[in-house]
Amino acid sequence: MATRRRQWIKLATAALSAAWLGLSVIPAPAFAADKITVFAAASMKNALDNIDAAFTKETGKQVTVSYAASGPLAKQLENGAPADVFISADTDWMDYAAKKKLIKDDSRVNLLGNQIVLVSAKDKAKPVDAKQGMDLAGLLGDGRLAIGQPESVPAGKYGKAALEKLGIWSSVEKKVAGAESVRAALALVSRGEAPYGIVYKTDVSADPGVAVVGTFPEDSHPPIIYPIAITASSTNPDTQAYVDYLKSAKAVPFFEHEGFTVLKK
Repeated sequence: MATRRRQWIKLATAALSAAWLGLSVIPAPAFAADKITVFAAASMKNALDNIDAAFTKETGKQVTVSYAASGPLAKQLENGAPADVFISADTDWMDYAAKKKLIKDDSRVNLLGNQIVLVSAKDKAKPVDAKQGMDLAGLLGDGRLAIGQPESVPAGKYGKAALEKLGIWSSVEKKVAGAESVRAALALVSRGEAPYGIVYKTDVSADPGVAVVGTFPEDSHPPIIYPIAITASSTNPDTQAYVDYLKSAKAVPFFEHEGFTVLKK
């Protein structure tokens, strides 16, 4: 009887060990792929948020976006910040990223176009003819002109170029309130801290408190182009599919609804 009991215990122990070993070789559930991380110009927020929601709904892949002026984003990439995609509001900062080998050159595409406009608070909006010799300084009075920092923010660079071409930069230069991004410039006008501002056409819909009062001629500044590229450090297997989605016909309505011109269809 004792012998049978010992044999039963050995068999039971062996069975339990086998079961434990069997469980130990079952692979653990795979971790979900990392989110696709995007660095994008602040002016893209409305359109890109909606596109990303549609992309996630269709594919189940998550996207996280950091919005800021293109210059600081490029500098963050240079300093090692992790991102899979970079979308700049001008070619200069994408050229900078390429020179620093921060992007995969063969992935670079000119994605969108835009316009710059003069805006004021909606309740004070009166049409302004943005033309050669316009008296913008007189319109500003003692107020400031909200504009992205002309040295680093693409919208600010385009704005300065337009004012120089129209012969009025020197008259307003000391009245400029340089903002860290085009959305920050928009906010200054919306809050009444500046009577006028220069922003992208696409930004106006983001704030019901402002209105377009004038549009700068396209030939008064360099073409406004938004290039997109995959970063050199990206290892996310879903990145290419995401970029392809942004270049596809599915994304076009979202971009055009916000006023962008789609360059890559």
